Amino acid sequence: MITYIRIMFSSEGKRPSLVFEAIRNLGFEPTTGNYDGIYMWDKKATLDEAIYLADKVQMTLKGMGVVFTLETVADKDNGCD
Repeated sequence: MITYIRIMFSSEGKRPSLVFEAIRNLGFEPTTGNYDGIYMWDKKATLDEAIYLADKVQMTLKGMGVVFTLETVADKDNGCD
């Protein structure tokens, strides 16, 4: 399973470097292209685990003045129950 994150920054929010530091601490790696970061699950994760990760992202980014979206997809080798 893979979780992608997109982040919309505000000139009134925290610096992007601080936001990326925060999501790196959750296990996301910055990427280029359509997404700002990627979280590679090391196992076959459950839907509840994906929701828990979303909760952790929300709690981490709260107060930083950003808006984010998450997209979690199952890959062929590491799906979701």
